[in-house]
Amino acid sequence: MKAMTIKEFGDSSVFQAADLAKPEVTEGHLVIKVVATSVNTVDMMIRQMGTDLGPLAPQLPGVLGMDFAGTVEAVGKDVTGFAVGDQVFGCAGGLGELQGALAEYILADAKLVAHKPKSISMREAAALPLVGITAYEGLIRAGIQPGQNVLVHGGAGGVGHIAVQLAAYFGGNVFATISDDKQVAVIEKLGGTAINYQQESVADYVAKHTGGTGFELVFDSVGGENLNTSFEAAALNANIATTVSLLNLDLTAAHFKGLSLHVVFMLIPMLHNHKREQHQHILTQLAKIVDEGKLTPILDTQTFSLEDAGKAHDRLASRKVIGKVVIDI
Repeated sequence: MKAMTIKEFGDSSVFQAADLAKPEVTEGHLVIKVVATSVNTVDMMIRQMGTDLGPLAPQLPGVLGMDFAGTVEAVGKDVTGFAVGDQVFGCAGGLGELQGALAEYILADAKLVAHKPKSISMREAAALPLVGITAYEGLIRAGIQPGQNVLVHGGAGGVGHIAVQLAAYFGGNVFATISDDKQVAVIEKLGGTAINYQQESVADYVAKHTGGTGFELVFDSVGGENLNTSFEAAALNANIATTVSLLNLDLTAAHFKGLSLHVVFMLIPMLHNHKREQHQHILTQLAKIVDEGKLTPILDTQTFSLEDAGKAHDRLASRKVIGKVVIDI
């Protein structure tokens, strides 16, 4: 099979085309013919940082790419619920010992795979797994309730644009930070109210949208130092979900507000073979929400082929993207 491999860690030029052996089906797994994959920030981090990320780094030469949508080619022993020819999607490789989706075929643990939403394309489905699982898990763990004022930081990003839609689906009054007024229409279409954080202070938009009491749930897809902004924007006893918390942070503000912080690291089931069936459950729920017309992944305007993997990584790194960068296999 054709694949894009890396033989060293570094910039986007490390990708090399290669012919690899097509994977053989094993017990509990599916062989899937990949139609499309999408690029996530963590894919770029692994490519750049390698062994600095510990267990995330693949053995070299490696095949990156976590998300995929495709067609079941073979079904392993003891796998139920799937048949050859089924259209599926999932997030099942591209780190550690798991071969990624930048290849014509992927061997995937069936617990990390679900039937593709019927109402969207393969390309759209490939954009959804990692960001969808992350957004869903974060909102559920933060205890989202109908009628809550919900703030999503980074509302036009990969995870953020899904979190906005899911928060609206769960009945929240959704607000989302943006950096460019060109994104206002995008946020409104997704069911939220846009806040340009470069034009409004936290105090100003908290007063404007919550009467000064703060947001009862904050989903921070920016993370890092932005968590301080989340603490400032949060209501008393609010819940905060973050996808990026690799830093030393003073929790004094969180203490005096009695905040609960939920760190979302959706790669845990893949890395540690821990409760992988939860990902299948979430993917199945996401497919249902998509087919109800309540969730649609946004795709970047540019298209890329398998051989363009490096260019696709550069495109995401440009920070000019709304939604997800997709690679056609």
